[in-house]
Amino acid sequence: MIPSDNHVHTSFSTDSTTPMEAQLLRAKALGLPSLCFTDHMDYKFPSRRRAVEFLFPVDKYFSAIQKLQEKYPDIPLRTGVELGLKRDVLPQCLALTGSHPFDFVIGSTHLVDDIDPYYPEYWEAHGETGGISRYYQVTLENVQMDFDFDVYGHLDYVLRYCPAIKAARETESVAESFFHQNFENNKEIIAEILQCLISRGKGIELNTGGLKYGLGHPNPHEAILSLYRDLGGEIITLGSDAHQEQHLAYDFAKVPEILLRCGFSCYTEFHRRRPVQFPII
Repeated sequence: MIPSDNHVHTSFSTDSTTPMEAQLLRAKALGLPSLCFTDHMDYKFPSRRRAVEFLFPVDKYFSAIQKLQEKYPDIPLRTGVELGLKRDVLPQCLALTGSHPFDFVIGSTHLVDDIDPYYPEYWEAHGETGGISRYYQVTLENVQMDFDFDVYGHLDYVLRYCPAIKAARETESVAESFFHQNFENNKEIIAEILQCLISRGKGIELNTGGLKYGLGHPNPHEAILSLYRDLGGEIITLGSDAHQEQHLAYDFAKVPEILLRCGFSCYTEFHRRRPVQFPII
């Protein structure tokens, strides 16, 4: 199985310098059947951390994808967006998705109390256990609001940057006991998040960025993927979260086995905001 990559960033994202065409050519070289661009739209991202806004010109974005599709008609392109969700940006997010014909919308928690867990100050303020717990609390709040998205992105994004995982990466070890304990500590709220998503007809993604970041697991961890399936969740998309072309479809060869082990028989792609399922094998 060579699935489509459904979480891809380009130079339209503030944190990427990769041209769209470079991602497309890499997709062609890998033999991907299609590609969905999902550049970042994070309204009201704290200016103290970004010299420019974490936004992109939407009309120019759609035009660029259309021109690429005309130039390379042999690989279907879909137009997506990754929305950074937080309480004070609901109107802007709804206005965006309500006025543009995206194929696919990812909703993600990148900020907790206006701080990205990427930064050490987040952990200094919350501590490790508190920082992880607070992340899930804010994610639940985001899920319970009326944001318009199709799947929730990298549900345990916070783990990429927590001190224990950083230390494990430096010693090239995988902190399996830490992953297990973190899941047990937060299982109740994680289940509440997943149940809320399922009840609202929304899915999650298997994001191989966690493998790229050296976690030894995708985002979210297989325990969360399995719990989502056990609770009745069926909508799961596949994405690499690539910001550079060499990371496109990162470790996708591992995806079928992970999905099957977690209880899935199909994966999902979105076309014109409608889910289309494909068998894993």
